[in-house]
Amino acid sequence: MKLTELMTENLVDPALKGAGKDEVIDLLIEKLDAEGVLKSKRKFKKAIEKREKEGSTGIGFKVAIPHGKSKAVNKPAVAFGLSSDGVDWNSVDGDKAQLIFMIAVPEESAGNEHLKILQMLSIKLMDEAFRNELLQASTQEEAWQLLEQIG
Repeated sequence: MKLTELMTENLVDPALKGAGKDEVIDLLIEKLDAEGVLKSKRKFKKAIEKREKEGSTGIGFKVAIPHGKSKAVNKPAVAFGLSSDGVDWNSVDGDKAQLIFMIAVPEESAGNEHLKILQMLSIKLMDEAFRNELLQASTQEEAWQLLEQIG
């Protein structure tokens, strides 16, 4: 499976505007909702918030991967936002998150699905050269071409 099989170009925002974590979460949820991924924005946000309370999804290296399993999700999907200023995500290394991937998975299929997606992302995002290229993406098309390499 490739990451872009779980995305559309509309789920990619190379100029994510959001002053804080909560605002960025809302913006990415809006993108997922506009693509028909969600049944309920409010219920999905609760799933994201619940997961964040268990521990920050700011994994370091300027990356955050907020994710939620919920009955409010129609189909597995990933939204991506690039924040040039970075967002305080309470990351393990103290860096602000600039590369933000939001994973939405239906509760029923959650067991395997979100772990596969997390693994796929983690492997590629360990590559510093790839992260740096993605940080330089200035258009939706540039970001999409790089995201096609994941998986």
